Amino acid sequence: MSSCFSFTASRDWLYRHSFSHSGLRSSSTDFGDGTVMHCWVPRDRRPDKPALVLVHGFGANATWQWSEQLRPLLSRFNVFVPDLLFFGESATSSYDRSEAFQARCLMRLMEAMGVRRMSLVGISYGGFVGYSLAAQFPDAVEKVVMCSAGVCLEERDLEEGLFKVRDLEEAASLLVPQSAERLRQLIKMSFYRPPMAVPTCFLNDFIHVMCTEYIYEKKELIQEILKDRKHLQLPKITQPTLIIWGEQDQIFPLELGHRLRRHLEENSQLVVIKHAGHAVNLEKPREFGKHLKAFLIDSPPISDIVH
Repeated sequence: MSSCFSFTASRDWLYRHSFSHSGLRSSSTDFGDGTVMHCWVPRDRRPDKPALVLVHGFGANATWQWSEQLRPLLSRFNVFVPDLLFFGESATSSYDRSEAFQARCLMRLMEAMGVRRMSLVGISYGGFVGYSLAAQFPDAVEKVVMCSAGVCLEERDLEEGLFKVRDLEEAASLLVPQSAERLRQLIKMSFYRPPMAVPTCFLNDFIHVMCTEYIYEKKELIQEILKDRKHLQLPKITQPTLIIWGEQDQIFPLELGHRLRRHLEENSQLVVIKHAGHAVNLEKPREFGKHLKAFLIDSPPISDIVH
């Protein structure tokens, strides 16, 4: 691969072009206190459509994680796709690394956009932020989708061997990879059927383009979600909630999905997608999209589903 060509940068350009071609535009909001948040917003907002916020997890920026789901949702919703703080074009000078702070900033962003009522879908870390937003601003959130989001994890789960990693340092080095070896390991753990034999030059290119900014801050985000965490202290959100999990998730094991279902009781439903790992939205986009549509649009009865 020529040193002047970046596959990752080219693919990123294609995703941005696709978002723009779909009717969204890139927008940055400066809160005036050292915090700037970037978001893809509707170019022509329809007053007859409800708002839907798609919240990404760790990894590349939001366009990479939501490209497969965007078009079907745009026909029914005014879709907003933000970059969380320290991802994409969003950042803050604040030292607060909690998902509660991320959620408050996201709410400020939505208010700046004139959005007072929304549904939201959160993937992995984005689910932590989305759950916190729903808990802090119950009147602003109508429905919640949690995808592979281990919000019911506890600090002791790491010590008791629930996760593949041994400690926080290893978790951080995996989720914020700085070597081809680590990124290859992350891909292997994220997919039930990971792509085979990805060239090292491609992995290094991805790291160079996507993983070299805000390394320290991202590692702090990971440390913060585990700090003194006990799932029984997690507030119970009141909104109807869909929980989607890949059966073979190695990042946040399925036990955490069942734990969240028990925590929310009858107000939630759990969908387990077979032959899928942590990146279920990328590995099984059609099934994932089908369940989003059924829950967000068709509103089926709350029940447990396994596919």
